[in-house]
Amino acid sequence: MPLPTRRTTLLATLGLLANRLHAAPQAPAVWPHELQVPGGVARLSLGPAAVRPVAFANELPLLVLGDAIEWTAIVGIPLAAALGPAHIDLQSDGGTRPVPYTVGPKQYREQRLKVAPGTVDLSPEDEARYNREHAHLQTVVATFSEPPPYGLRMRVPVPGRRSSSFGLRRVFNGQARNPHSGMDIAAATGTPVVAPLPGRVIDTGDYFFNGNTVWLDHGGGLLGMFCHLSTIAVQVGDVLQAGQRLGAVGATGRVTGPHLHWSISLNRAMVDPALFVEN
Repeated sequence: MPLPTRRTTLLATLGLLANRLHAAPQAPAVWPHELQVPGGVARLSLGPAAVRPVAFANELPLLVLGDAIEWTAIVGIPLAAALGPAHIDLQSDGGTRPVPYTVGPKQYREQRLKVAPGTVDLSPEDEARYNREHAHLQTVVATFSEPPPYGLRMRVPVPGRRSSSFGLRRVFNGQARNPHSGMDIAAATGTPVVAPLPGRVIDTGDYFFNGNTVWLDHGGGLLGMFCHLSTIAVQVGDVLQAGQRLGAVGATGRVTGPHLHWSISLNRAMVDPALFVEN
């Protein structure tokens, strides 16, 4: 078989370059990724408008991003959402019109855990504490500020193995509880935890289930919760840049070992943090 000449090699190289130039361009990645399932995110086109449109889901304000050419509603879908047709309401010309979408199925796995009995069957004192904390956190998740001027691609707040995924059906000591509403990342106690996006600290505290916790407001109803910290390095009102330290990994609250529990709330729905990161 004859060896290829310099001319044939050059022609082959030019052919490869031509094929690449004529290949269909890949669509740019957007964050968060769309996944229209319970615990996922819907990206709904609102069309062009001179000013940012106002949209609601069940009377809750929504995060709307874009520009005068194209606006998009970024909608958090609750884990308890019913499957099938759904819609948001867009304010338009003094009234409202529905923007439809469909919630599809997703099968989440089950996880069984053994924890201290007192953290499952609560004493009257612990139950009263939990109820007070729950009422307080309802005011925290209702935070809605100006939408962020930056993209929503997040960095993972701590390096480590993802030890428990979003949406797992949690069974503690044989008793079923609410599905896991965040991403667990296993890391050694004291490992720095950083802000995945710019944000303002809107709450800190030591909570019965979550231990030492920090809440960040990323804007437009997009919030981050960081739990089980060994130390908290910020105060309410602090404004953090992406990558700035907010605390350190710990094992406070109801845990089986040191890790970070990271939750994302979007229009008061807990959604999968994996949709906001590259991998």
